[in-house]
Amino acid sequence: MSNLWKEGLSINKPRWIILLLDMAVVATAFLVSYVLIFKHRGAVELDNMGRQLLLVSLIYLIWFCISGSYKGVIHKTGIRELQRIVLTVVLAYFSVELISKTIEWLFPSYGDMLPFSDTQLLFHALIAGFGMTVSRVLYRALYHALMWGNKDNRIPVILFGAGNMGNTTFHFIHTTSRNKYRIVAIMDDNPHRIGNRIQGFKIHDINALNKGFVQRHGNASEIVIAVDDRNPERLDQVFKLAEPIPLIVKIIPDTARLLAGEVATRQIRSLRIEDLLGRKAIDLDNPTIASEMKGQIVLVTGGAGSIGGELVRQLAHTDLKQLIVLDQAESALYDIQQELSGSHHFSRCAFIVGNVRDESFMDTLFQFYRPTYVFHAAAYKHVPLMEANPYESILTNVWGSYNVARLADKYGVSKFVMVSTDKAVNPTNVMGATKRVAEIAISTVNMHSRTNFIVTRFGNVLGSNGSVIPLFEKQMLKGGPLTITDPNITRYFMTIPEACQLVQEAAVMGKGGEIFVFDMGEPVKIMELAKKMIRLKGYHYPEDIDIKIVGLRPGEKIYEELLANGENTEKTYHEKIMIAKVNTPDLAFQKARVERLCEFVKNANSNEDKMNLVRLVKEIVPEYRSQNSLFETLDK
Repeated sequence: MSNLWKEGLSINKPRWIILLLDMAVVATAFLVSYVLIFKHRGAVELDNMGRQLLLVSLIYLIWFCISGSYKGVIHKTGIRELQRIVLTVVLAYFSVELISKTIEWLFPSYGDMLPFSDTQLLFHALIAGFGMTVSRVLYRALYHALMWGNKDNRIPVILFGAGNMGNTTFHFIHTTSRNKYRIVAIMDDNPHRIGNRIQGFKIHDINALNKGFVQRHGNASEIVIAVDDRNPERLDQVFKLAEPIPLIVKIIPDTARLLAGEVATRQIRSLRIEDLLGRKAIDLDNPTIASEMKGQIVLVTGGAGSIGGELVRQLAHTDLKQLIVLDQAESALYDIQQELSGSHHFSRCAFIVGNVRDESFMDTLFQFYRPTYVFHAAAYKHVPLMEANPYESILTNVWGSYNVARLADKYGVSKFVMVSTDKAVNPTNVMGATKRVAEIAISTVNMHSRTNFIVTRFGNVLGSNGSVIPLFEKQMLKGGPLTITDPNITRYFMTIPEACQLVQEAAVMGKGGEIFVFDMGEPVKIMELAKKMIRLKGYHYPEDIDIKIVGLRPGEKIYEELLANGENTEKTYHEKIMIAKVNTPDLAFQKARVERLCEFVKNANSNEDKMNLVRLVKEIVPEYRSQNSLFETLDK
């Protein structure tokens, strides 16, 4: 029997049935109001009552058809539907009053046959409006009681956010037919909202969140964040309060407020580590970027990598004349080609397999395409691998960069932007040192070139290939432990979209010769990062997933820097972007050293010449001091 009720309630009834039910409410309300008013006056005339009922019903029917108040899905009735009902009843009431007065004035004889009472008409409108509203609310309550009455089937959640986003989320959760959540409490951090109520729920202070609060409020297992201001510091506060209970933390994406019903509730997702970056995301909504890129021929080297690939995705949606994507990794290049194959500007893209170290090939490429902008993201970046393979690191990071830069100068490229790293600052490893040599090499070409050569320097990129986040995720899939080199190790972090926006911003503001550095907030302790990732995945440390300290790898630092000793910065028009004033010895002298290194590496033996190659790098970068590496002997 219960299943029959559920089946009957779940069907969206034909609209004419809803209209008939509304008309029945109107008729019943009229009869009740007429009897109560005229009985009180001592006479109930059935003939008059019938004529008035017919006229009133006709007028209400016309207004129902005009307003469409019967077309809403009853079990999803909300404020808008109820407002429409009230408006329809008000308009119908005034129409009846107007028509009755007009009849009495124009046709006195008919007026005597239709002796409307103003009190009775008002009473009728109130009863009809109330009856239609109550019927819909009761229907919705009955629907949810039968469809989702078994509360054990739904997840009890605390809703964080009592603003616009929180109200919208509350409405979505309570009106979604396939909803799996049950709100048991609402919390906020705005003192002006605390103590108020939403749909009967008192708004509690988020600082009151603890195990006792959860036990008193339905034993919630999750907390859903529904706020417009998604400041990472704010999200981190909620996460820290929920962590010891423990509660699973989830969040509503910004776009969810634009969607309706089931779509929005399915968008409730787990909190990601990017949400807890520890600082506000760098916002670079600069329309100048799109206008400057319009009509340009852009070459992106390393265009299938983490940074280069996202840069390609962003540039592919601008009004370029042509986008050339170069990478030596065939499979990765194929993947991004397929990803962009459906885009509007795909025909303007050229995907080329090639190596920046190949001088003849790169010369042919520049000669054929004549790029006006070059974003140089091709590089080797993994510290331990490059420490073991200095030949490859120097050949790609130094010679490859120098080769592309010289060709940019030769073929009159307007701007050349190189992606560098904070590991180039006071380097302790081969990778960081070769990136610093590449920065110097770019500066030497910039000395006498009409091309503007620009360097961007930032920290670790969340989610990039081989970075700590994907590594931790793989280790958790295997049951752990997560491996950390040192309990005190820290790193600066930014998201891939942030990094790529900053690279484009540097291209716009750069005049040539600058090294742009970015305000990346406070460095993040990797130990804390690991613990947060464990909790975000629903595990507990150390019971479910442990963390193992494995010791520093060759060339690895405890902490990274964005500026070298003795360097300072000057401001730009963006508060988060600065120009590093780098202490570089005589560039003409350094150019000779860079070219000597490049000539040597092109003819070197990758195994026998390791020490000599690194020795030349140390001559160019005197602040380079090897750490936990066989190249430490060169520092003595």
